[in-house]
Amino acid sequence: MVAENVTTESPALAPAVRKPRGERARRSRRGKLPGRQDWSSWPHYQSAAAGFRGYWYPVAFSSQITGKPTGVTLLGERIMVMRDKGTVYALKDRCPHRGVPLSYGSQQFPGTVSCVYHGWTFDLKNGDLVAAITDGPDSPICRKVTQPTFETAERLGMVWLFVGDGEDAPPIDDQLPEELVDNPAVVGARIQAREGNWRFAVENGYDEGHAKYLHRTALWRLFKPMPVWNETRIEQRGRWIYRVQEKQYWDAEFEGLGRWTGQAWYKKKPPKTVTNIGNTSGHREVNPAIAAQEFPGFASVSMPGVLRIAYPTFIHYEFYVPVDADNHLYVGVMANFASGIKTLPFYAKYLGAVRWLFHGQFSGQDKWMVEVTDAPPERLYRPDDSLLQWRKLAEDVTEERLARLAEAGLTPEDAEPEIVK
Repeated sequence: MVAENVTTESPALAPAVRKPRGERARRSRRGKLPGRQDWSSWPHYQSAAAGFRGYWYPVAFSSQITGKPTGVTLLGERIMVMRDKGTVYALKDRCPHRGVPLSYGSQQFPGTVSCVYHGWTFDLKNGDLVAAITDGPDSPICRKVTQPTFETAERLGMVWLFVGDGEDAPPIDDQLPEELVDNPAVVGARIQAREGNWRFAVENGYDEGHAKYLHRTALWRLFKPMPVWNETRIEQRGRWIYRVQEKQYWDAEFEGLGRWTGQAWYKKKPPKTVTNIGNTSGHREVNPAIAAQEFPGFASVSMPGVLRIAYPTFIHYEFYVPVDADNHLYVGVMANFASGIKTLPFYAKYLGAVRWLFHGQFSGQDKWMVEVTDAPPERLYRPDDSLLQWRKLAEDVTEERLARLAEAGLTPEDAEPEIVK
């Protein structure tokens, strides 16, 4: 696959300052309110405030990971990443000697990283302690300590990490959207540290109702009509669940209130038939790579929190990466399935408009909503079937993973994430 990074935006690799918005704070404010008081119907989902283990997550652009140690937080774990001879390595970001972050250290010998405090030096490949500089060459502590390591990969111009429970990491291509693996593509991407739990971000992205109302003021949709409401069903194919639009209503009369419309004189005319490639207007010729997927719905989601929105000429992906219970990384990727000279229009469009209008102001509205969401308790309505089906998917897939771990003699409670490269 050919993939190129168009953007140069930098993520905040360390989490933002935590605010008292976590699970404990929310529980203390619930009281006796009507509606769903918790997510106990989905116990694995409810307990996954810091994310689901057993998946690959993007954490930074490849260009940002160099020979200087860098600290990231993923699933609540501090991890040091650095590059050596072109390969990215990842170790637990806590020196076992006195607990100082290894990301404060440096490389004193090839293929190693040394703690800034006393010079404990670890092999990047297997985490073995190979030297304790301040105890001399014959230090007896050497080879008696092994630092946990994590699998790494590079795809789409980004560095990905796997955090598991002792199981072998699956090939990363098995967890990427299939069409990104099978077709040449040029991508524009943004990574941004955001406040709010990662589950709120996934639910916002896959939410049926918000785009029609919240995003009606987005400049990205200034000239595009939006349905007032849809008749929608959820369909599962493989590891994805799709939101399938069966009917679209561009105007609605609310009894005793008046008429509401998603149209205006300056907007394009809505399509005459229901479309499930894109959700606004226009019927541009569908890119062959996109058409070949035969998506039943334009919006789909899969574990561990990957949103896919299919348009006629590109696909937009959002990866919601859990940092901890109160912070996440937003990773937005727009892919155009072309190569060579045919990629030039996409470069111009992305750099000239998309990164500002779509990955900027439009996505900023979602960012705001995720920051201020405080659920549960919650009172759900008909379009929230998309949220319920996503939670069910997360629950079912997690049950299957736990069964595999049990069969292998591993449990999340006692498995140490020592995945050796």
